[in-house]
Amino acid sequence: MSRGRAINAWLLLSIAVASVLTLIAVPESLRVLRPFWLALVLIYWTIEAPEHYGLGFAFALGLLQDVLVGTLLGEHAFRLAIIGFIVLRFRSRMRFFPMWQQALAVGALLLNDRIVVLLLRAIAGDFAIDWRYWLAPLVGAALWPWVFLLLDDLRSRGRQRES
Repeated sequence: MSRGRAINAWLLLSIAVASVLTLIAVPESLRVLRPFWLALVLIYWTIEAPEHYGLGFAFALGLLQDVLVGTLLGEHAFRLAIIGFIVLRFRSRMRFFPMWQQALAVGALLLNDRIVVLLLRAIAGDFAIDWRYWLAPLVGAALWPWVFLLLDDLRSRGRQRES
C-alpha cells in the first residue's frame, strides 16, 4: 500500500469514528459534554498534512456533518471552515507547542466555535442556552492529547507498514 493510500485509509477511518461518536445516543444530561469530534479530527489532519487537508476539506467535512446530524445545510461547513482557516493560519506555531499548550489552543478553537454557533443561532432566533453550553469545549481540550496521540500513532504505524 502506498503512503498516500495508508494516510487516506487512516483519515477515512478517523472521520468514520468521529461521525459514529457524534451519532451515538447519549442521555440528555451527558449530551452537553459531547465534544465536537469532527473538529478534533479536522484539527489533527490540518496540523499534520495541510497540503492535502485544507479549507475545501473542512467545508466538505462540514457538509457531511450537516447531512448526518440533520442541521441547516452549511452550518457545520461554515463552522469547520472557520476552524480550518484558523488552524492553517497558526499551524506552524501549533505544531511545535507542547501538548498542554496544544490542548489550550484546541480549547480556544472549540470555544470560538461555540461563539460562532451562538451567533448563528441568535440570527436564526434560537437563543436559549445555559451555562452547560460552554462545557463541551473544555471536554474537547481535555481529550485533545489522547486524540492527537492516537491518530499520530496510527498514522506512524501506517507509514512503517509501507516501508
